[in-house]
Amino acid sequence: MKDKILAALENSDGFISGGELSKQLGVSRTAVWKYIRNLREEGYVIDSVTNRGYCMREKPALLDAQIIRNSIPARIVGREVVVLKSVDSTNEELKRRARDGAISGIVVASESQTGGKGRLGRSWKSDPGGLFFSLLLRPELPPAELSSITLAAGLAVCLAVREYTGLDARIKWPNDIIIGNKKLCGILTEMAAQSDIIEYVIIGIGINVNNREFPEEIRAKTVSLREQTGKLIDRNDFFVAVLKHLDEEAASFISGFSADEFRQISELCATIGRRVSASRGDSRIEGTAESISSSGELEVRDDSGKLHRISSGEVVVQGIY
Repeated sequence: MKDKILAALENSDGFISGGELSKQLGVSRTAVWKYIRNLREEGYVIDSVTNRGYCMREKPALLDAQIIRNSIPARIVGREVVVLKSVDSTNEELKRRARDGAISGIVVASESQTGGKGRLGRSWKSDPGGLFFSLLLRPELPPAELSSITLAAGLAVCLAVREYTGLDARIKWPNDIIIGNKKLCGILTEMAAQSDIIEYVIIGIGINVNNREFPEEIRAKTVSLREQTGKLIDRNDFFVAVLKHLDEEAASFISGFSADEFRQISELCATIGRRVSASRGDSRIEGTAESISSSGELEVRDDSGKLHRISSGEVVVQGIY
């Protein structure tokens, strides 16, 4: 329905009344007002005048592949940039392109996803206003050396957010970026390999940028850049900042992360120093997260003093979400 109201506003030569919109679309005037409010929250500038109705003055800027590609160094990341209007999932789209020989470094973004994916089979809410994209890499590394690539991507996003907005973005091990105790970004890494040879790795990233409303079930634990800054974010500019940092971190990761880089990840990791619980098979580990190992594992010391290294699985962090 929101798309129909948007189309009616775009096709109008000037103001169109709420009553006329209500009649055309078969909904109440209250429903029209709510959809207009949602459009405004997505960045549309819509005037409203008593006895005249609504008039659209300005549309939000859509992602522009050419602007983005021309603004990044693209040593590794962004050698090709594709922007789609809608897709099932940018990860799935890149899998299809990878099988057809897509180059390493290609980035696919979409204004919306109908089947956005998160970890452990969860869905990722992909409303307009967010930034949803995936990166394809074909690193000449054995699969065992890819264990910390998600952290490398998380560091890049975290640094971009801090640089672009000044917000205190932090990493929640292993694949989230948070502000305060709320989730800003999720990262999903998928890999195809044969024996000891990597065919490709895909890093999918979803960031809440200009989103203002979230479903009831996640509202209390989710945040967006617009909410935190009080400003409408230029997504093209912000995307460029993210890709520049991804390019830097990808280069560092492929050549071998230094101890300083792991120290930087640890310093920005909100999980460190907190009580955590983690599932490992049929057992459960509870303790305090102490550090991140040189291979990207979360090191947790339980109450008996034993140190555990966690490489995957569901980790619950006290005070976050």
